[in-house]
Amino acid sequence: MRIVFDVSPLALPRTGVGNYVLGSLRGLAGAAPQDEVVAFAVTGPRGRRAIPEALDGVPVERRLRFLPGARYVREAWSVAGRPAVERFAGPLDVFHYSDWMFPAQRGGLRSTMVHDLVPLRFPEWTTRWTRRMHGAKYRNAARTADVVFTNSRFTADDVRDLLGVPDEKLVVAPPGVADAFRAEGPTADLGRPYVLTVATLEPRKNLDTLVEAWRRLDGDLALAVVGAEGWGDQPRLDEPGVIRLGYVDDERLAALYRGAATAVYPSRFEGFGIPIVEAMAAGTPVVASAHGSMDEASGDAALRADPDDPDALADGIRRAVDERERLVPLGRAHAREFTWERVGEIMLAAYRERL
Repeated sequence: MRIVFDVSPLALPRTGVGNYVLGSLRGLAGAAPQDEVVAFAVTGPRGRRAIPEALDGVPVERRLRFLPGARYVREAWSVAGRPAVERFAGPLDVFHYSDWMFPAQRGGLRSTMVHDLVPLRFPEWTTRWTRRMHGAKYRNAARTADVVFTNSRFTADDVRDLLGVPDEKLVVAPPGVADAFRAEGPTADLGRPYVLTVATLEPRKNLDTLVEAWRRLDGDLALAVVGAEGWGDQPRLDEPGVIRLGYVDDERLAALYRGAATAVYPSRFEGFGIPIVEAMAAGTPVVASAHGSMDEASGDAALRADPDDPDALADGIRRAVDERERLVPLGRAHAREFTWERVGEIMLAAYRERL
């Protein structure tokens, strides 16, 4: 079986989607050593270096096309519906496409991944470009995909209800946790005890409410914020006691998790919520938003709080610090359920059942 797998999103610094693309590709290659897995991308100058670096050590064939204006090429190619992807990627049995493009194919199984339906549910939380790109991809997936993977049962239900994709085409493949996120290893020292939150700085991540909650802790803990600047109104993070760390790699992030008194994830909506599980794997107690989209990531191992109630979040932080000895082993056990090997096995089984 020859599986062509779109890795174009690896051109950007990896956050949730990019980590899922790379982790699932690695898991699939490990689950299918007798099959041929091909990393395919149409990318511009950023991807020329970033994608090969991301793929280093992943046992896949590479078919990477470097083009100026790749973003517009991908969009035009997807809309035009020709030429077929086989012209550039070669013959295939499966084509798995990303959020970034959905070119037509002559034959084989057609597969994609839906991480969440935020642009449909909450368009005000996304940019116009995101709404346009994802809206077109959603319509194409509903119309043409033979199998649609989602990272949670919650998202699968959304895809069925909002896009009309039947249950028999839906397969849930929860994300894995990278090997870097383990309890053993270096611990970050920020000069004082701290609460850690990990999020791209954008409205949906709800950091303004977290800052309000943190103020109610009366200076007992600093607030460390990991995440690149996103879009829209930025949270107020310019006061003493708030430590902005920007984008960090997995090794640094794991050390920050290990050093934190607790990790807090106050997002209003997610497809899954992988930082919740990463923190647990690193041996950190977690306070997570009570929104149902994060139930599967949280399991019974996180404390939950209303994301729009600063008092509830502050109380959750205090409880997590006090209940650390109880929460940490629960979290580590829960996190062990999420592996990229399992994702690869789920994807491979879905392909084989449909071919």
